[in-house]
Amino acid sequence: MNDYDALRDYLMRQKQTEFVLSFEQIEEIIGAALPRAAHRASWWDSLRSPDIQMPQREACLAAGFVATRMPDGQSVRFRKQPSQRRRQG
Repeated sequence: MNDYDALRDYLMRQKQTEFVLSFEQIEEIIGAALPRAAHRASWWDSLRSPDIQMPQREACLAAGFVATRMPDGQSVRFRKQPSQRRRQG
């Protein structure tokens, strides 16, 4: 279990397709402080360097969400992505 499994599980329970969580709320969910790097927008970017392991990004994607740091630098928008599984065949 990594530090962001709790975030993944939280996101998977959400019914909303888009919502914002403050860094403080995220820290409560994961039970730990976010690293200083979390204040950089690129740390949350789901499209950045997919070959580099980033556990917070993996947790969001595993739950079907893309995360984007908000301009205030203190919160993150989570947006549900449409399911890709229906295209198999």
